Amino acid sequence: MPDKGKVYVIDDDEAMRDSLNFLLDSADFDVTLFETAVKFLDILPSLDFGCVVSDVRMPGLDGIELLKRMKAGHSTFPIVIMTGHGDIPLAVEALKLGAVDFLEKPFEDDRLIGMIEAAIRQAETAAKSEAVKLDIAARIATLSPRERQVMEGLIAGLSNKLIARDYDISPRTIEVYRANVMTKMQANSLSELVRLAMRAGLLND
Repeated sequence: MPDKGKVYVIDDDEAMRDSLNFLLDSADFDVTLFETAVKFLDILPSLDFGCVVSDVRMPGLDGIELLKRMKAGHSTFPIVIMTGHGDIPLAVEALKLGAVDFLEKPFEDDRLIGMIEAAIRQAETAAKSEAVKLDIAARIATLSPRERQVMEGLIAGLSNKLIARDYDISPRTIEVYRANVMTKMQANSLSELVRLAMRAGLLND
């Protein structure tokens, strides 16, 4: 059976690590265990995308510091923070630092599993969206300065004639530039070109 995704468990309590390993493995996650946040961060650059489940109170580098380090490194890994202390200010800080949620021990198994599944789905969707934006930006970068001007005119709703007047060139020449823009942007219609421009942030939704 294919796994639901990778989960990296960080907890200094061996019994807790073993318990989470059994639970998450049974739920078809690919689980890797770490007893310290330092050991996790040391190999983070080589790890495949996955959800991090970390205790908040650990000797050395705690869960809050882990969040700060991952945020500073622009990590896309979603993080679920666990605590046995019910520390609300700590929970708020963790969420502000980008944790997807904060769980108090003991917690319901199904709640953790559902949280991890949702976190992985959301992060993958965000990553795909970012990849699409980068792809569109790469297409825009292939446009010449004049093609970029013509595209901006088109997405502003201007006709070939008006664009030609703005740049003092013939409408026929604009048609050539327009064809180049459509080809380079891989757009089959003007409406598709507008949608691409919106995804790239050139237009407000």
